[in-house]
Amino acid sequence: MSEVPTDYQPIGCDIYSEYELAIMHRTHLRLHWRDAAGLHHLALLLPRDLETCQGEEFLHAEDSAGERYRIRLDYILEKHEAESV
Repeated sequence: MSEVPTDYQPIGCDIYSEYELAIMHRTHLRLHWRDAAGLHHLALLLPRDLETCQGEEFLHAEDSAGERYRIRLDYILEKHEAESV
């Protein structure tokens, strides 16, 4: 079975590891990303999980209101650990 062609640009292993650590330590992240339509988003999120699907990698996260997000990793433009929540 072959994977569906995608324009996904893999991120570095060091950045991927930073997401893994944020998940393990429950560290909130301030993320700036664009979505598939090109719209930009800025939010304080708690990362929950990482997923690989059809050759693309995603971060699952949620905000303080419980809204869940599935963000393609190569769409994340900036990430910073939150000072405090």
